[in-house]
Amino acid sequence: MKSDEKRSHRLNYLLKCYLIDPQENTLYIKAKQMGVSDSTAKDYLRTVMIQAQKIYSR
Repeated sequence: MKSDEKRSHRLNYLLKCYLIDPQENTLYIKAKQMGVSDSTAKDYLRTVMIQAQKIYSR
């Protein structure tokens, strides 16, 4: 699996988790459990929250 595919799958999973339970700390822990660095986990959080806002605004 290419790295961009892996990132996409991870973001989709985290988005699904965030929509069920919108807790930033929980989402950060889930991202860290994927074995990513702190900066990548924070990037995932920002990306997921932006996507969630787009979904909520529809």
